[in-house]
Amino acid sequence: MKQVLSQQEIDSLLNALNTGEINPEEMKQEEEKNKVRAYDFRRPIKLSKEYVNTLYMIFETFAKSASNVLSTMVRTNINITLGAVEQVSFDEFVHSIPNPTIMGVFHTLPLNGNQIMEINPQFGIQIIELLCGGAKTKEKKGQKKEKFTDIELGIVEDMIQNLLKVFKSSWAEILDLEPELDNLETNAQLIQTMSPNEPVVLISFVVEIFDTKSFINICIPYVSFENITDKLSIRSWFDMGKTYDDHRFRDQIAERLVQTDVNITVEMGRTVLTVDDFLHLEAGDIVQLDMKTNQPMKLYVEDKVHYLVQPGLYKEKMAVQVLQYVEEDVEQ
Repeated sequence: MKQVLSQQEIDSLLNALNTGEINPEEMKQEEEKNKVRAYDFRRPIKLSKEYVNTLYMIFETFAKSASNVLSTMVRTNINITLGAVEQVSFDEFVHSIPNPTIMGVFHTLPLNGNQIMEINPQFGIQIIELLCGGAKTKEKKGQKKEKFTDIELGIVEDMIQNLLKVFKSSWAEILDLEPELDNLETNAQLIQTMSPNEPVVLISFVVEIFDTKSFINICIPYVSFENITDKLSIRSWFDMGKTYDDHRFRDQIAERLVQTDVNITVEMGRTVLTVDDFLHLEAGDIVQLDMKTNQPMKLYVEDKVHYLVQPGLYKEKMAVQVLQYVEEDVEQ
């Protein structure tokens, strides 16, 4: 099992790499020598590799969508990439995050238990500054904060609500989820929703803004997956695809299409007028078009020709009767 580093340990490691105290090549050679890995039998891995691969696919989609949502929200380019999907204990997760931090505790139906979304405080400060009209510069890089005000937490809450919408959409192909934010916490020690030894799945994302890298973590307890492990199997995806041919599914699509509003336009013909002629048009004037009276008119659906029609009256109102369905290349 991989070791979970705290934020202070991560900063120290990055500084050592920048100053040359640690040689990456030597670290790689040392890692190749030590191929034996310790295994904790008190906390065995709960999810198989197949399920973890499925989670990779889900949260890679989450990362791409979250990048677009947050970039649009602050009007600044934000790049989010999936870092790792690990199975650790809740106690390891708590000790790997800084204090204070930003933690959104939420529950998701029909999953069991509570889930946690942790926003690195450095990234949270940058988002707050941008949304409050701060300059789009690197001046806030490395800034630390001891406490967040209620207004700042309200701004961060809106961001987490947007991320929860992305969380829902990223699961849409597998499961229909309804995430709901319960509360925000800045001290991980105050969260008592899980026991310290409870196994959790930790999904880590690397967030890059203004050449500054920080992190977003999503912590999901194993109990949340107990009732949906069958849906995490790749085999179930193919079985699910067979239901798409079901008549009920097609009827639902057809019903929704019928209720869709579209713009319909009938073109009687075209002509060319000078600006002077247009300004002097009056009621009763005759405008010569480029079509004969016995030629069918064109009916446009969303600015594309789909039918040839003829004019008439229906219940004392102007109407058209469809004569023929045509392809888009009717002009030729």
